[in-house]
Amino acid sequence: MSDNLSQLRQPAGSAGLADLTRELAGLIVEALNLEVAPADIGPDQPLYGEGLGLDSIDILEIALVVSKQYGVQLRADSEDNQRIFASLRQLAEYVNAHRTK
Repeated sequence: MSDNLSQLRQPAGSAGLADLTRELAGLIVEALNLEVAPADIGPDQPLYGEGLGLDSIDILEIALVVSKQYGVQLRADSEDNQRIFASLRQLAEYVNAHRTK
């Protein structure tokens, strides 16, 4: 049983990361009520500013949803937030590496 649990917590391969990226895009669109299809969010498109156009309040909302969905602890005062939320791909890689659910 512990082998099954450890397999669940291991980071996903590239196919799993692609699925997680699509899932996160859907969560972002739903959480923020964006008028864009999840598939239209490019994995390397910036989330802040000119890219998706999110602001700090939007990022906090995403952090809350990600925390609830995946058990990832994101802190508002973390120096890594700019890197973590730089793009959908960066967020997916961080969630994949730190998820507990």
